[in-house]
Amino acid sequence: MAGSGTAHLRDASAAILRAENLVVEFPIGSTGLKVHAVSDVSLDLLPGETLGLVGESGSGKSTTGRALMQMPSPNSGSVFLEQKNLTELSGADLRELRPQMQMIFQDPISSLNPRRKVTDIVAEPLKIWKRGTTTEQYELVDRVLESVGIDPEGARSRRPSEFSGGQCQRICIARSLMLEPKLLICDEPVSALDVSVQAQILNLLQDLKEQHGLTMLFIAHDLAVVKNVSDRVAVMYLGKLCEVGDPDALYSTPAHPYTKTLLDSIPHPDPDAPKGDFAGLSGEIPSPVAPPSGCRFRTRCPNAQELCAQVEPVMTAVGDDHYVACHFPLQVTPVTL
Repeated sequence: MAGSGTAHLRDASAAILRAENLVVEFPIGSTGLKVHAVSDVSLDLLPGETLGLVGESGSGKSTTGRALMQMPSPNSGSVFLEQKNLTELSGADLRELRPQMQMIFQDPISSLNPRRKVTDIVAEPLKIWKRGTTTEQYELVDRVLESVGIDPEGARSRRPSEFSGGQCQRICIARSLMLEPKLLICDEPVSALDVSVQAQILNLLQDLKEQHGLTMLFIAHDLAVVKNVSDRVAVMYLGKLCEVGDPDALYSTPAHPYTKTLLDSIPHPDPDAPKGDFAGLSGEIPSPVAPPSGCRFRTRCPNAQELCAQVEPVMTAVGDDHYVACHFPLQVTPVTL
């Protein structure tokens, strides 16, 4: 796993977003050491598509999302939004493209200013970009709040602390839609919510995607959640992509041992279901400061061999829109497309 390569990327001219060979590293004080958060990650999104990005905590999912937004810019690699290279832009040029891509942050409560009223928070993007009159701005705020299930009348004079976590997430979604973005990056938007509220937010995102023609990157650690909202799924481990493909193919016949382990760990709400032989992964996640040589998953992989320590695997096609970075993929035989 944890490999490199761009075999899974599609026609660059058709993609609304295309990231190639992203690298994000964070220095550790004056020690000279670095955290290798994202290492040679490539991905793309077609217009109207939802890409689910999944993996354990610490795998680099959120850092990848922020690198796409240039918050901050990656150390190396390129990010193209409709064939405009964001990594070559700065200042006013980059700011001009900001309205086209918005982000829903992982913690809905801390991402809202606790001292401001909800309508002012949601209207802020319009005020910054001077879109419409004050009356027009607040009329749009009311319509968008209502579309995400928040009563505008009851929200006008209230602050974020007066709302539940699920309501705060709806407010964050409303704010992200105010400038009519083409791309929406959802950083674990339901991970902090109750299961019943998760379903409401997921359904809301699906409805809004259809209404506004959104393209979405949906970041999560729960594969069960991702399958229901994604047109394509990418699996990350320790800063690397290990498998990319159509959800049906990836979930029914996972080609990577790590993907299979994540799928096996999904609980089944059936008390009579057989327990199976799932034992989880052995060992701890290696340090991103000094990741293993070759395949980064080899220290926890039950199928690891000497080759895995010596050579890093690259993305290889194992089916129609199904790619894996593994020297010894499961169940499927690599094919040439």
